[in-house]
Amino acid sequence: MPRAYLDHASTSPLRPVARDAMVRALTDLVGDPGRIHEEGMAARVALETAREQVAALLGARGREVVFTSGATEAIAAAAWGAGERGRTKGIAEGGRVHHVVTAVEHSAVRASAARDGDVTVVRVDGGGRVDADEVLAAIRPATACVHVQWGNHEVGTTQPVAEVVAACRERGVLVHVDAAQAVGRAPIAFDDLGADLLSLSGHKLGGPPGTGALLVRRGLRLPPLLLGGDQERARRAGLEPVPALVGLGAAADEVAATMADEVARNQAQAERLRAASARLAGVTAYGDPDHRLPTSCASASTASSPRGCCSASTGRGSPPTRGRRAARSRSSPPRSSRPWASTPTGRCGSRWAGRRPTTTSIGRSPRSP
Repeated sequence: MPRAYLDHASTSPLRPVARDAMVRALTDLVGDPGRIHEEGMAARVALETAREQVAALLGARGREVVFTSGATEAIAAAAWGAGERGRTKGIAEGGRVHHVVTAVEHSAVRASAARDGDVTVVRVDGGGRVDADEVLAAIRPATACVHVQWGNHEVGTTQPVAEVVAACRERGVLVHVDAAQAVGRAPIAFDDLGADLLSLSGHKLGGPPGTGALLVRRGLRLPPLLLGGDQERARRAGLEPVPALVGLGAAADEVAATMADEVARNQAQAERLRAASARLAGVTAYGDPDHRLPTSCASASTASSPRGCCSASTGRGSPPTRGRRAARSRSSPPRSSRPWASTPTGRCGSRWAGRRPTTTSIGRSPRSP
C-alpha cells in the first residue's frame, strides 16, 4: 500500500523547485557574497534575489528580511534584541525587562523570553484563543516585547494578531509575531500589519531545513544576537549559506504563486477530516472552530489510551512543539494546552506508539513532483 506523508506539521518535504535551485547554486555559486570579485557578486545577486522572494511572499521590503538558521534563532534574536533595546532605554525594573507571552506559544518563544527577563503568561480560552484586552492588561512599564503567534502549532487556532499589534503600537511596545505555522497557509502582509518583528522557518513551507528569517520593521534597530562580521546589514553575523537560502527563496516564490490553490484543496481535506472525526464516539475536537488556520484540524480520543488520537493539519502543515515527552502521564493534556479554560482530560497524543502529541499534515508525497 502506498504511504501518505502525514507529518507536514513537523516539517514539509523539500519542494522540487527548491531542490533544483539549490543544486544549481551548489554548482555555480562559490563566492562569499560579501566580496566584490566576480564570484562574490554572483553570490550576492542570488542572495538578494532570495531575500526579495521571501519579502514578496510576506508583503515586506527586502531590507526588512534578516536571514537566520530557522525560526528558533529568529525568535531568540527577537527576544534578545527587544530586551537589550529595553535595557538601553532604561525601562528595566531591577535590571530585568519584562516579556508578555500567550499560554500557547511555542517553547522557543517561552524559553527565549524567560531567559531574557521576567515573563507574564496570558491564558487562553477553551479553543486556545487569547483575549487581546488581557494581553494589554499584562503590559508593564518594563515590558520590552509582546509575543503572539499567528496560528497555533498543535490545534491551528489563530490569534487576534492585528488587534494586539495595533494596541501595542499605541503604547509604544514592540510586538513579535511567530508566523512559522502560518506562512504559506494564510496571507501575510507584514508592512500592513504593523508588527515590529516576525519569525518564520524555511522547512515549514517546503524550503530546506536550517533556513529561516526574522522580519524587522523598517527603522527599528535591535542589538544582534550573533556577533562577528557585518553580514545581514550587521544584524546577524556569519557567512550566509547562499545555496540553502536560494532554495528558501525558490520555495517562497512557488508558495506565493500557488498558495491560494493549495490552501483551497487542503482546506477541503481538513473539512473532511473534521466531519469524519465528528462521527466517531469518544473523540473531542480541539481548537477554535471560527478562528483557525484553514488547513488545520485537531481531534483527540478521550479514551484511556492516547494512541488513538490524532491532530491533523492538511497541506504543508502546522508543526508542533518538538521534543520527546512520551513519559508524560497519559491522563494529562499537551503542555501547551494545560492553561486552557476547558481542556478535556484526554491526551492529544500521537498516532504512532511512543511519540509525543503531534500535529500531522496531509499533502503531496515527498517523492512526488
